[in-house]
Amino acid sequence: MAAHPGAEFFEKEFAEHAALVEPTREATRLPFFKMLDAWVNCIASGGKILFFGNGGSAADAQHLASELVVRYREDRPAIPAIALSTDSSILTAGGNDFGFEHVFSRQIEALGRPGDLAVAFSTSGRSPNILIGLKTARERGLVAAGMTGDHKSPMLELADPLIAVPSRTTARIQEMHGLLGHMLCLGLERALKIEQTRAPLSAKGH
Repeated sequence: MAAHPGAEFFEKEFAEHAALVEPTREATRLPFFKMLDAWVNCIASGGKILFFGNGGSAADAQHLASELVVRYREDRPAIPAIALSTDSSILTAGGNDFGFEHVFSRQIEALGRPGDLAVAFSTSGRSPNILIGLKTARERGLVAAGMTGDHKSPMLELADPLIAVPSRTTARIQEMHGLLGHMLCLGLERALKIEQTRAPLSAKGH
């Protein structure tokens, strides 16, 4: 039986993905813990998370916002999060009136408060609207964080914490962002669950 015409690329794509898993685990371990701490500190302090990105990264932003507002694995109170790429009226008005490079920064000005967390997704780390959004977040007193790839980009100076996947292939970076994003959601849910179980004991002590 002849092999399917897609067999070669099927195996190649899986092999490329698998080959990136271990380097990503090693490269992102400490940045992941720093990012998770930022998520937990933000939500535990009454803040919210603003996610933003372009294209596939916009989908990542929307995906994670939905996991937090609704649920990932745990049945728990809703977690305040929003994706800045989902309101077509705001995006088109901002792009038309101020330029596409300001579609995220304008929303951060409107919605962000000191102590909130802005999380930018960019595989290249060079998109002007991502960089301006991060700058605006810092200026407004938000924690400016990011997830990117292996590029020497301005995000290195603007985002802290920053998770950088050790690849320059867009699809592979996004796949690792998806995995790490799910891990962050789970870590946040578990941390908040621990805090909720401690709260009654702390209150009782007073």
